[in-house]
Amino acid sequence: MTFDTKEILKGGAKDSYETELNDWIKHEKAAIELIGVIGNLWFEKSIELIIFRNQLVDRSASEIMKLHQYAKDIVKQSINVTDSLMLAREIQKLNVVPSRIDIGRLASEWSQENSKYKSATDFIGDKLKDYVGEDKHTITPKDVVLYGFGRIGRLAARELIGQAGKGEQLRLRAIVTRSNSAEDIQKRADLLRTDSVHGFFPGTIIEDFENKALIINGHTVKMIAANKPDEVDYTTYGINNALLIDNTGIARDREGLSKHLVSKGIDKVLLTAPGKGDIPNIVHGINHRDYNKDERVFSAASCTTNAIVPVLAVIDRTLGITRGHIETIHSYTNDQNLLDNYHPKYRRGRSAALNMVITETGADKAVAKVLPQLTGKISGNSVRVPTPDVSLAILNLTLTKPSTKDEINEIMKDAALKGNLVEQIQYSFSNELVSTDCIGNPCACIFDSPATIVAKDGNSAVLYVWYDNEYGYTRQVIRLAKKISEVNRLRYY
Repeated sequence: MTFDTKEILKGGAKDSYETELNDWIKHEKAAIELIGVIGNLWFEKSIELIIFRNQLVDRSASEIMKLHQYAKDIVKQSINVTDSLMLAREIQKLNVVPSRIDIGRLASEWSQENSKYKSATDFIGDKLKDYVGEDKHTITPKDVVLYGFGRIGRLAARELIGQAGKGEQLRLRAIVTRSNSAEDIQKRADLLRTDSVHGFFPGTIIEDFENKALIINGHTVKMIAANKPDEVDYTTYGINNALLIDNTGIARDREGLSKHLVSKGIDKVLLTAPGKGDIPNIVHGINHRDYNKDERVFSAASCTTNAIVPVLAVIDRTLGITRGHIETIHSYTNDQNLLDNYHPKYRRGRSAALNMVITETGADKAVAKVLPQLTGKISGNSVRVPTPDVSLAILNLTLTKPSTKDEINEIMKDAALKGNLVEQIQYSFSNELVSTDCIGNPCACIFDSPATIVAKDGNSAVLYVWYDNEYGYTRQVIRLAKKISEVNRLRYY
């Protein structure tokens, strides 16, 4: 008997092809089923499933598959959709309070510990035992008013609606702009629907001109006209005890921002820019617990501060920082000119779309407010470049304790996967990462591990940190908004 080697190889390739395809279809079916479970948990129980800080709500089956592959690559364990589906179904059976649960972490723990349990039911019951019972955690919803509707304001509106669920946390009730004519409302709605950087809004927006409102995914949001922060009575719109998010940046001191508190219906104010004077500048994940409980005016600091502080905090805690310089390669913003024209600040008058522009940054001073131990140790500057979104911070640090590239990367990977900064730091191992890859990233920063440089003596290091200076920052604003509004759910990360 003779064998045709080509035919055998051909048959083997065919079998491999069919095996891979069938395996994919099996897991894609599981992902479709998982979508249903995720939706039921979200809308019926206010339980949000995530996978290593990436949201799963409102994702397609292929996106869920891709996120599972990322999880498998990052933790180097077999994490598959079928296990996630099985564990999610077990969560459904329990009376779990409103919470945010990392199904990736649970799946990782299941793969390591399943031999200790009789069943997945016992496993989930043990892991989530502190999350079961209505008396474990209660939330009083908080009304939210957006004051201003620019780049950050519109992204905040998208997120507030997208994260609303049953409406048990933050409820977007009103948007304040200088005009609420029918034409103005139409234009605002169109800008919310489509964005040149962030794409289409994944939902419906209906203009209610008669009642001066937008109905966004079923949420009625009043469009209010005002020229001054203290001239609106929000209670006439049924809004009470609200958090006002000021994204205009016009007022940054306590005197100016406190004028919002004069308006009836406003309880607290959150500024989406660095605050001046004694206003607490907060980077969620770092110092979001360190403020006076009677405080009513807050700042979410800047996008750059939110990006660099988590990395600086981790490195300072583990290796120590003697001194450092931060150079940000920052996308252009609205305060620059499209074409050459007069500007009160040097160089910003030159065309943003045509030039790299050296300009100052307050990030170095802001770092000292959030991490006082680094006061006087950090300098900083910025170069604005002709891209519309996503920036890069280059951290040139002198270390107290000598280290290596592998050690530093492992420290950052550990911080991205475990502890209090899993929402702030994403660890990237891609050799091909570029700025557009980071558009829409929910983390405050993306640590580019292949780019890390360490001197031969180990005493200095250059770290590269990407950040979506619009979306990633907005997610930080929303996290802080939930914290100061006391509507946080329990977390299993």
